[in-house]
Amino acid sequence: MQAEVLISTVDMNRQEWLDARKNGIGGSDVSAIAGLNKWKSPVGVYLDKIGASPDEDSAGEAAYWGNVMEDVVAQEFSIRTGLRVRRRNAILKHPKHPFMLANVDRLIVGKREGLECKTASEYLKGSWEDEEIPAAYLLQIQHYMAVTGYDAWHIAVLIGGNKFLYKKVERDEELISYLITIEKDFWENNVLKQIPPMFDGSDASVDLLKALYPESVPDSEVQLPGGAGTFIEALDEISVELKSMELQKKEYENQIKDMMKDNEKAYSGERTITWKSYDTNRFDSKRFKVEEPDLYKKYVNTTTARKLVIK
Repeated sequence: MQAEVLISTVDMNRQEWLDARKNGIGGSDVSAIAGLNKWKSPVGVYLDKIGASPDEDSAGEAAYWGNVMEDVVAQEFSIRTGLRVRRRNAILKHPKHPFMLANVDRLIVGKREGLECKTASEYLKGSWEDEEIPAAYLLQIQHYMAVTGYDAWHIAVLIGGNKFLYKKVERDEELISYLITIEKDFWENNVLKQIPPMFDGSDASVDLLKALYPESVPDSEVQLPGGAGTFIEALDEISVELKSMELQKKEYENQIKDMMKDNEKAYSGERTITWKSYDTNRFDSKRFKVEEPDLYKKYVNTTTARKLVIK
């Protein structure tokens, strides 16, 4: 199988590249569609594809430096492995599933293999230990193998600016079949029909809703569809369960505190429990506002947020 060229990326500016990505699902979209991306939800990908994302061109600092360091990572990979790499200046598409796109970092010269270049924070080094690869990146490179038909993909990462790792991942036909299924469903039943997927409970969905609807319109009202009642009833049940669990949690904590009495540290099997005294300093903002109103106005920062209340 040979991947087809959707469009050449030579001399393409960022806006043209963003527009081209709307023609299908790329490697960086897959983990979000699968619900395995902490930074983006399925509905976030949907809005990208229909051109309605509130932050379509907001590449963050980490993404910026990832692009800057791509050449460095690719060069170091070649030095350490002896494998030559080359650019593929095009957005590729699957010959049978044209909605599956791939804008690969590098291809390995003389082999049916590719290379993905990454940078990672020192705080994320645990995700790369031993044979581990973050799930989002594993799906990304399997997606690339699906589009290109290649047999393996390498991934190289610079962690914390001073630790370099590289790993090889073989083609996984079962996983590729799964990716084709969920991407086809997403593209045909959501994007093409312009039916957004439901918001999930991820932080990515929370942040997206804040960006989409940052402020309420004063005195505006709406009648919710019938399905809203199901969610409201479910929230009521969860609230009751949470209160019960919180009460039970405090009960167990109090039992342990009573066993510890005035001791600061205790042991139970292999577990260590501490109950230490500490001082807390709190700024009395209410008093400051009354006694120093001008200073309060000078230094106070006003932020807008929305709170969901169901009565």
